[in-house]
Amino acid sequence: MAKTAGIIIIGNEVLSGKTQDTNSHYLSKELRTLGVDLRRVVVIPDEIELIGREVAAFSRDFDFVFTTGGVGPTHDDVTMAGVACGFGVKVVRHPDLERRLRERHGANINEARLRMAEVPEGAELIGDWSIYGPVPKMRNVYIFAGIPKVLQDRFSAIRELFREAPYYLKVIYSREGEGVVASILNDLLVRFPDLMLGSYPVIDNPDYRVKLTLESKDPGYLELAFEKLLSAMPAGSILRTEG
Repeated sequence: MAKTAGIIIIGNEVLSGKTQDTNSHYLSKELRTLGVDLRRVVVIPDEIELIGREVAAFSRDFDFVFTTGGVGPTHDDVTMAGVACGFGVKVVRHPDLERRLRERHGANINEARLRMAEVPEGAELIGDWSIYGPVPKMRNVYIFAGIPKVLQDRFSAIRELFREAPYYLKVIYSREGEGVVASILNDLLVRFPDLMLGSYPVIDNPDYRVKLTLESKDPGYLELAFEKLLSAMPAGSILRTEG
């Protein structure tokens, strides 16, 4: 069984359309490459109790939880308090984070900047002390800033912690639409019930009408399903294959 993951995007700016979320797309691609099964993505506002409820639920339901956004020195940066609420602990200043902040800012340190040292009580720091610092981890919850560049650099530093057996992928581009291939796909799943099978129609490509994807962590199982589907497709319907 693949390890599972959930992503919680936190920010009023995403819900109001002021900011476009790209972090969930980045994380979903990375997790798939690493062999992790992403099961859910939610977007929620900057509300401490709501963050707490979602984090607690995700922590119970999934092996890995990733939060993005709401980490910073301003009034709407309440993710640390929300995660702490979800686990029934206090927010405290992490001594290593506080020390680094004081070293960096010297006489210019202030209470707003020291908020960047706050974590839920019991959290640990994962990763190296690069320019953006390590990732706070509370149990199985990894807490990321919402700035895409910061998130990507911090995730890259710890990504190998999440590596599982990989997913194998094969793709078929079909000139026939879903109305023709649907029954073929249904029959394929009867024979290969553990296959992850996707069908994605397109309307703006003159060369093909449906992209079919077949995935499995068992390459032999995938190859058998792929060959079966190729043999069942109507003559002349396959534009090309990948994988």
